[in-house]
Amino acid sequence: MPLGVKNKMKIKKDDVVVVIAGADKGKKGRVIEAIPAEERVIVEKVNIVKRHQRPTPQQRQGGIIEREAKFAASNVAIFCSKCDKAVRIGAKILEDGTKVRICRKCGEMLDD
Repeated sequence: MPLGVKNKMKIKKDDVVVVIAGADKGKKGRVIEAIPAEERVIVEKVNIVKRHQRPTPQQRQGGIIEREAKFAASNVAIFCSKCDKAVRIGAKILEDGTKVRICRKCGEMLDD
């Protein structure tokens, strides 16, 4: 990616998303971390990988640790609780000037 280019992701931390592509297709989870610079996300209980951890002074116990790995944000879609499915999102500016994300199917606000 060239320097100075700012990526704009529509997915944010604590959003509930559905995986729409890949090995974990159909799984639903909460976004733990969004990484806009790489256009990647880390989703709770999705894309679990095994990490072989060597014992260190801070962590005496070594072994195989399972944790979530990051994957492309394009492989997830926001989950709308009103529609009860994965949806595309749009933006709307309210009367007070704040910008909120909305569901494209039902018009429900996704931001609190």
